[in-house]
Amino acid sequence: MKFVDEVSIRVKAGDGGNGCMSFRREKFIENGGPNGGDGGDGGSIYMMADENLNTLVDYRYTRHFDAERGSNGGSTDCTGKKGEDLVLRVPVGTTIIDSATQEVIGDLTKAGQRLMVVQGGWHGLGNTRFKSSTNRAPRQTTPGKPGEQRDLKLEMKVLADVGLLGLPNAGKSTFIRSVSAAKPKVADYPFTTLVPNLGVVSVDRWKSFVIADIPGLIEGASDGAGLGIRFLKHLSRTRLLLHLVDMAPLDDTSAPDAAEVIVSELTKFSPSLAERGRWLVLNKCDQILEEEHEARVKEIVDRLEWTGPVYVISAIAKEGTERLTRDIMRYLEDRADRLAADPVYKAELAELDQRIEDEARAQLQALDDQRALRRSGVKSVHDIGDDDWDEEDVDDEDGPEIIYVRD
Repeated sequence: MKFVDEVSIRVKAGDGGNGCMSFRREKFIENGGPNGGDGGDGGSIYMMADENLNTLVDYRYTRHFDAERGSNGGSTDCTGKKGEDLVLRVPVGTTIIDSATQEVIGDLTKAGQRLMVVQGGWHGLGNTRFKSSTNRAPRQTTPGKPGEQRDLKLEMKVLADVGLLGLPNAGKSTFIRSVSAAKPKVADYPFTTLVPNLGVVSVDRWKSFVIADIPGLIEGASDGAGLGIRFLKHLSRTRLLLHLVDMAPLDDTSAPDAAEVIVSELTKFSPSLAERGRWLVLNKCDQILEEEHEARVKEIVDRLEWTGPVYVISAIAKEGTERLTRDIMRYLEDRADRLAADPVYKAELAELDQRIEDEARAQLQALDDQRALRRSGVKSVHDIGDDDWDEEDVDDEDGPEIIYVRD
């Protein structure tokens, strides 16, 4: 199944049914009076989180959704039928955003959670509603109100407790395979991971957590290079980040340089995400001599000025992985206990989560805008260089500076 984590759709609620103008006509009854009924309300559209879905591929090709219109009112005071509500099922962890205003309408983080995205139109009134002592034969009716219409952007973020960061071929997929039952693709070339992978790590019989692997980051990722930048948003919901570093890279890069690249790109993408709890995990220790471990670790730690936890593991040999997973489980349990007991800590984390969401959305929107400008052949203001100015423009220093940018 194709992994789709962003789609744009248009939803239209049902219009309300029109009111009916009718008069009672029966044998032996003169001047029966008005008996036109009201119309029915239009159907609304809801989003519902479904734990059986893990992608938005259902909305990849079907983009327009209309709820049922309310029926018109009938004679003999018959009210029109209400339009059926439309329920659109999305994966747990989907954020619904108004495309026009960029307003976050809601966030579906629990299975079965429902959210109304457009309201059905109100029904029209029949002429019976306008009957009074001074208006015995009213001929007024009202039409049904139109249903709401919106262009929505759906963003899915995987729900995981722990997220993995690292360059391509740092061993992230191998690590997930070694600690869980997940079987992501592993090969001896870069970018084998093209979509996020999830794995459930069982520490004890009743203790487990979910770990997420995203495509590897490369230098320049914050400017749109590579694949990982599109999926960094999936780490915004995690509780802990593991920064995996290859201790024995096969190319000409050094381990400290590789570690610095990830920290730099993470900070450029979202400074708030860089504040998330992060552990340094040095992988592939079996590729270098044991007496060189301490020197290599010191070199990386000194370059990053790292003060947090450091783990040395070999994912493929499962060396040090059990200790790491148990420490992660203990960290998650302590974090949950503190959240329940300390309201200030809970508020601080909520504020951090919101800042990460805002920064990630702004960064991705800026990249989308740059791509749209390049496709249209128009340069953005930031991409204009010295060669793009005419000599005549340089001489005219007194006039206003005008840059035309197509919307």
